[in-house]
Amino acid sequence: MSDAGQALENDPALALFVQYLEGEKNASDHTIENYLMDLRQFIAQQWGAEARPPFQWGEVDRFAARRFLAGFQKSGCAPATARRKLSALRSFFRFLVREELAKSNPIAGLVMPRRIRKLPKVFSVEEVGRLLAAPLREEPNSGNAFARCARLRDAAMLEILYSAGMRLSELTGLREDHVDLLSGIIRVRGKGKKERLCPLGGPATKALRAYLDAREAYLAAEGRGRRGAPLFLNKSGGPLTPRSVERMMKKYLIAAGLDASRSPHALRHSFATHLLDAGADLRSVQELLGHASLSTTQIYTHVSIERLKDVYEKAHPRARM
Repeated sequence: MSDAGQALENDPALALFVQYLEGEKNASDHTIENYLMDLRQFIAQQWGAEARPPFQWGEVDRFAARRFLAGFQKSGCAPATARRKLSALRSFFRFLVREELAKSNPIAGLVMPRRIRKLPKVFSVEEVGRLLAAPLREEPNSGNAFARCARLRDAAMLEILYSAGMRLSELTGLREDHVDLLSGIIRVRGKGKKERLCPLGGPATKALRAYLDAREAYLAAEGRGRRGAPLFLNKSGGPLTPRSVERMMKKYLIAAGLDASRSPHALRHSFATHLLDAGADLRSVQELLGHASLSTTQIYTHVSIERLKDVYEKAHPRARM
């Protein structure tokens, strides 16, 4: 928890809320930080930036909630961001009502900004192939020992992102004991600390095995010995950060002649879309992605339909007038 987060926890109601998120909701540190950030912004508007706990949560009414929403709308805040902040407030006040620390939830009757759902951008199968091949285009023995190991590491990471459809945070959080190469399965810890099993395809398993062999040889040559965690190492032997993986992928996107603005999450989008294009059922894709709600997965059916419409318009002689 950050210093700012610890300062907010000096408020009795917020301290109880954090305990609730950690204990009952099993929320991650990242999720808790986001809740506290949103609540901190509300506190600054309601009582001023210099306000200190304890805060008078019972004084908050629906007009204060509306002012909070109006402030974001005037500043040009994206509807999705405003919805997230209001959702955090609504969850907090719902908790306060449950604990009899507030008489009512001032957010309950507030109309949320309309959700604007953009279709995720995906790679074609051919584009995925070009991207996954990019790390190994250089001569395998060129560069220093770590550079050779890093190319195999990068190839394995990209293969796994696409093969298992995992989130970037899930990839960087992998440990060696999460991987079963014999059965081709990876145990992934997703949102809400929920675990799921992700199958690995043959190319991903082969790429990961090659990286692990190279990593062990590199560490032995450096005199560092075998390290069981994390799975993907940086040059100093520590874990790779999500930002490091984003920079790595940008480099290979450029090398493959693809849109360099795409993020690693585009491989997750592509994973789901390509499965549905090939006839996979929605429930199975939901399980593979680790989505709690089927409605979240349904966005990919729209992507598939849009792709079919695009093919139809290009190929059918009477698609357009």
